[in-house]
Amino acid sequence: MTIDIRSMGYVRVSSTDLEQWRHFATKVLGLAEGRGPNPEHLYFQIDAVSARLVVVPGDVDQLACTGWEVADHRALQAAREHLQAAGVDFQDATAEELADRRVQDLVRFEDPWGNVFELFHGITYESHPVVTPYGAKFVTGDQGMGHIVVPVLDDVEALRFYTEVLGFRLRDSMSMPGEFVGKEPGSKVWLRFLGVNPRHHSLAFLPMPNPAKCVHIMLEVDSLDDVGRALERVRKHDAPLSSTLGRHMNDEMVSFYVRSPGGFDIEFGTDGMEVDDARWVARESTAVSYWGHDFSVGR
Repeated sequence: MTIDIRSMGYVRVSSTDLEQWRHFATKVLGLAEGRGPNPEHLYFQIDAVSARLVVVPGDVDQLACTGWEVADHRALQAAREHLQAAGVDFQDATAEELADRRVQDLVRFEDPWGNVFELFHGITYESHPVVTPYGAKFVTGDQGMGHIVVPVLDDVEALRFYTEVLGFRLRDSMSMPGEFVGKEPGSKVWLRFLGVNPRHHSLAFLPMPNPAKCVHIMLEVDSLDDVGRALERVRKHDAPLSSTLGRHMNDEMVSFYVRSPGGFDIEFGTDGMEVDDARWVARESTAVSYWGHDFSVGR
């Protein structure tokens, strides 16, 4: 038995400059700024959920945590019992933390590399439709907020932990030379792409340290034109482009990458693959993309 995670629900980011994040999130990414219980935090919407991205004041610029949604109170209690049986230390949220996240219940824990996960249920959603600044509609629903790629130090243990302990399902793999991450020449390390719902992957990991505690976060819109418009805003606002437009091989997403104020990238894309677990077989892709995605532009 594993934890029944349904989707990536939200991300929280620590920032030394909230105004920089406000400009980037609204003017470049086109997220809708919402309101929340803490006036010192920034809350951003992409759908009816009260906040998918929350930026909080901090001493460093990095990912603070990722929230993962389970079905209800029974599923969260089962998750507690599963984590305890697996020897994973966790903490229950305080009343203040529940109020700021606007969820009914939550537990927090770290993976073996210090990445912070929050499992929750009962998040609030708003009665009025969200209107993003440039009219883009984001792909969420049962696919959740998007996907995230986190840094780990051991790709073998990461695959075991995320699949056997947390219940993610392997969707795709990609190998890279071990010397890229300090391993012996001729060795191989693995990037793994893991899913929990129809989105091809909601979580992936790269076996390489990263001070931002995140490699990238992906947001998906429902039209190629909205990707193009966002790319134009990147240029208009002099945001640092990390990769040109391209189509990925594994999830077939058409996207570009832009560097966020948090020190990690945002992938902004459309036309991502949906997966039927009853028929899907995990594969190894032999390239990052079918075309495009020139990451040399960000060096």
